[in-house]
Amino acid sequence: MNCTIYQNISIHFLKVGSVTNSSVLQIGSSGTIQGLSNLYNTGGYTQPAEEAEPIGQQKEFQPVVPLAPPS
Repeated sequence: MNCTIYQNISIHFLKVGSVTNSSVLQIGSSGTIQGLSNLYNTGGYTQPAEEAEPIGQQKEFQPVVPLAPPS
């Protein structure tokens, strides 16, 4: 089935909160959305980074908002 859509879209203000690797921003109609992922080595690194070392003691997680105990 062929479907032809003619659109005229006017965007006066568009605010995008964040864009991640799996984000899709679509304006209008699309018959097919194909995924695209690019990985760039902008720092020119040639080998893996060193292992991270822990700093200090890990404390038990405490929520910022006090939660009621389970009943």
